[in-house]
Amino acid sequence: MTQRVNVAKHVPEAYHHFLAVEKLLRDSELPTSTIELVKLRASQINGCGYCVDMHSRDMKKAGESDERLWSVVTWREATVFTPAERAALALVEEATRLADREAVPDAVWEQAAEHYSEQQLALLLVSIAMINAWNRIGVAARLTPGT
Repeated sequence: MTQRVNVAKHVPEAYHHFLAVEKLLRDSELPTSTIELVKLRASQINGCGYCVDMHSRDMKKAGESDERLWSVVTWREATVFTPAERAALALVEEATRLADREAVPDAVWEQAAEHYSEQQLALLLVSIAMINAWNRIGVAARLTPGT
């Protein structure tokens, strides 16, 4: 597949604003490992090979175990995630699959609220929104994994 368009090149203002939000998330109180789990799971759901590749590699470089990386796609059955991480993974699935249902179920939200402050929940939502936006760019533009 050939890349269709380079968004960073043709709309640098938007790209730089996206990067500013990513920096805000990186510098926030939300654990980086949670943000990366959210990004990887949303990218798997959305079929963004570029983002799956990038976030898997980033997580591995940050010291994430192979078992945890392999288990993200089957996180419900895996025993390697904390209750807080499991709540974040449930939230990212519901918020990413909005077309499959009417809204994020209250039970999923309440589970996440047991583990995260309101500030952290807001940061999780921004993180979920950002990776879904990146995934849509990556898939539509046909970004190539590993580049």
